[in-house]
Amino acid sequence: MADARHFYLVALGSNMRFPGVGGPAQVLRAAIGRLSGPECKIAAVSGIIASRPIGPSIRRYANAAAVIETGLPPPALLDVLQEVEREFGRRRRGGRWRARPLDLDIVLWSGGVWVSADLTIPHPLFRERAFVIEPAAEIAPHWRDPVTALTLRQLAARIRKPRPAPRA
Repeated sequence: MADARHFYLVALGSNMRFPGVGGPAQVLRAAIGRLSGPECKIAAVSGIIASRPIGPSIRRYANAAAVIETGLPPPALLDVLQEVEREFGRRRRGGRWRARPLDLDIVLWSGGVWVSADLTIPHPLFRERAFVIEPAAEIAPHWRDPVTALTLRQLAARIRKPRPAPRA
């Protein structure tokens, strides 16, 4: 049993209905409820936003972020998150970025950087994804990316900043 308490920023996404629960936004709310328990305390939850899918899926996503407090180390929390995904019908087969009832990703943690065969924290692509940064900055604006040293508020401002059109 771990003694140290850790805080994790977890991104949540759904673009499918789940029987008995409802549409994507209801799936996210139910997943938060499922995560809250003796092992994990939900410290903060963002509002739910809608986003366009990446890849072949045509269904819009519901996205949110949560700060979770737990004594679990990163691999153990990953196991918990993947079990919750399975409970909501997630099957890890087929192509990437397909429609899914629930996607839970560890984005950041209070321990800084974690790299293993199964898990990389910070999440390698989170800085490029407004659907992760916007909800995360809402609930943890002062958290810093340990790689860039920028806060989530700063990363959100960068992702919102208009970019010049490419030259022809």
